[in-house]
Amino acid sequence: MSRPLVLASTSRYRHELLARLDLEFIAAAPDFDERAEDPHFAELGADNFALRLARGKAASLRAAHPRGWLLGADQVAVLAPGELLHKPGTVEHAVDQLMRMSGRVLELVTGVVLLDAVTGATHEAVDRQALTLHAYDRAKAKAYVTRHRPLDCAGSFRIEDAGIKLFTHINNTNFTNIINLPLITIYNLLHTINLLPTNTPN
Repeated sequence: MSRPLVLASTSRYRHELLARLDLEFIAAAPDFDERAEDPHFAELGADNFALRLARGKAASLRAAHPRGWLLGADQVAVLAPGELLHKPGTVEHAVDQLMRMSGRVLELVTGVVLLDAVTGATHEAVDRQALTLHAYDRAKAKAYVTRHRPLDCAGSFRIEDAGIKLFTHINNTNFTNIINLPLITIYNLLHTINLLPTNTPN
């Protein structure tokens, strides 16, 4: 790739996931306040809201990387029928959030935006996953949070650890989206616009 691919995130989870695609890329912290966008969730709905956040992250790097392909991705956790969840930050908030989720369906919606910093053109995709939770009690929720500390995760769980035990069913075609970044969606997007190295199998 003659122009750099720039991941608009310094999350170690996303960096590790994108590295699985064997692509050369750099990671940069977006200058974008996600929480300031919350008032737009109700009017846009989950898909368009996730894309709005992804666009904002990618666009915030355009000045610093004027020749880059800027990859922005943002996942929103939505508790049916439409409650937007945030990172809990504290053990108490995480337990409370898990209790609101008990026995219900959680949707993870990820917007992916690839911005051509030269032309301003964007290529976009949305990935959705539905997760059904067990009806568990507060003691189980607190035990999980106390041990695994998922305080930086919207929804207060990590599917990679014992958080998997909170669910009865996961309807997914793209497991890495649940972890944090939908690699199949990203790979297909890069392939569609011919941004994969010539030695990458397709």
